[in-house]
Amino acid sequence: MKKTRSRSFLIILLTYVLATITGIFVYKLTGSLWDIKGILPKVFIADTAATVLVWLVGVYYKNSSVYDPYWSVAPPVIMILLAFHLNLLSPGSMPVSLVLLMASVWFWGIRLTANWAYTFRDLGVQDWRYTKFRNDFPGIWQLINFFGIHYMPTLIVFFAMLPALIVMETLHTSPDNIGPVNLLTVAGFAVSTGAALLQFFADRQLHRFRRIKSGRVCETGLWKYARHPNYSGEILMWWGVYVMSISVLPAHYWWIVCGAILNTLMFLFISIPLMEHRQLSNKPEYASYRDRVSALTFIRKNTRT
Repeated sequence: MKKTRSRSFLIILLTYVLATITGIFVYKLTGSLWDIKGILPKVFIADTAATVLVWLVGVYYKNSSVYDPYWSVAPPVIMILLAFHLNLLSPGSMPVSLVLLMASVWFWGIRLTANWAYTFRDLGVQDWRYTKFRNDFPGIWQLINFFGIHYMPTLIVFFAMLPALIVMETLHTSPDNIGPVNLLTVAGFAVSTGAALLQFFADRQLHRFRRIKSGRVCETGLWKYARHPNYSGEILMWWGVYVMSISVLPAHYWWIVCGAILNTLMFLFISIPLMEHRQLSNKPEYASYRDRVSALTFIRKNTRT
């Protein structure tokens, strides 16, 4: 088992190295061969190309969970590569706003990727949701696999990153249009880093509980006050990035809130309902837990005794 897990880790690592190389190659190709102007369209196309490569590897190994770390790996990698490309990392002249954005995204990305690595077994195991979709819809499985499991999350993460990417583009093209760091910037940074810490403690408490009481409903620590505290952290993370970005951007960039909204809607209408249905099916006591504890807000519901 240990050997299989190590081999699977190596395959995942090589896949993401190739995805990064593919993304860089396509980014350069869009500017030289296709003459696409603007940084954001080129990043978007490169992100899509990297996603396609990860999808193809998953198809080859018959395991869509090859994509699972993409959610947390792509944003830090994209931002650091773009920052180098745009010469925004000069020592002593790196804007504080960019430092805060980069720090929050990297802190979140490292923490979430580490949690994935901790729970990853090997390529013989696939996320139960993917297996359910494959069994329920065999005729259109690959369409669901690519567009639903791979490309939709890539789109949502791209739009969630968009505020930070626009800050970086503006720093490169019109640095005078970036405002100074202010209290709103600091508040956004606190929300993002606090969200990552919330996820860290929630996941740690859940792992500890499962080791002791596997198969039971976790209602200790943060899970006593929210049914999905890790999802709460994921939602808050990207709202913090939005707040940080908009605090130093001109007002006409208000529309970039779309990423944080899409991310929130995905958890509210896809991730949470899927998880709740599974929990109710496997754990009868979950119904009582759901009646007493809110999904995300850390406000316990009033119950009659």
